[in-house]
Amino acid sequence: MATTINKQRVLTQFFQLLKDHNEEPQGVALPVLEQFLYGICREGATREAADRAFAALRSRFFDWNEVRVSSRAEVEEALGDLPNVEQRAQRILDFLQEVFETTFSFDLEGLHKKGIKQAAKALTRYQAARDDDFICSWVTQRTLGGHAIPLDGPTLRVCERLGLIESEQEDREAVRTSLEHLIPKAKGPHFTELVSRVAQDYCWEFEPNCRACPLRSECMTGQEAVEAVPARGSSRKPR
Repeated sequence: MATTINKQRVLTQFFQLLKDHNEEPQGVALPVLEQFLYGICREGATREAADRAFAALRSRFFDWNEVRVSSRAEVEEALGDLPNVEQRAQRILDFLQEVFETTFSFDLEGLHKKGIKQAAKALTRYQAARDDDFICSWVTQRTLGGHAIPLDGPTLRVCERLGLIESEQEDREAVRTSLEHLIPKAKGPHFTELVSRVAQDYCWEFEPNCRACPLRSECMTGQEAVEAVPARGSSRKPR
């Protein structure tokens, strides 16, 4: 089990080794409702894919009410090549419908007055956020001004392989709390973007590209993979 000191060292190297990756978050924060919808697009997807999908939602429909009354197939078409597009489209429709039924509008900016914890708690009451820690954490980090690390499959995979979280940890809340203790609030959004990039470019679920990964020196999985598989074109000398 990695100690806190070792984890801090890995994190220091994480930011240092990836300093050339331009993955700073966008500067303009979205309103709460739009950030929630963007979070649905972003979970388990790359920033580029989520940006395309969210931009399509805003350009193909007149407003969020038109999205609400559209068919799931129409929303799916706008979301494009996002994974699990059927589920995402349905969550978007369900969320907009629930917001409309409870507020008779599409404005959740009043949550800012509740404080970060109460606002986040209010978001969890929406069906689209239940049993899904990622979206509320995403909105908390990007719009509400709180310290939260959104956890999706790619983030958990990279963090586990780097030893930042323990493989036997099953409690998502405990994992997120552990990472939030390690990562300063100011670096949270940057960490989230960098982890997503590493997962996309190198740390694939199957047959990860460890040899090309800039973090391989800090990753036990990467070191083992590089040692086990010789470089392409090379051959082992006969004994």
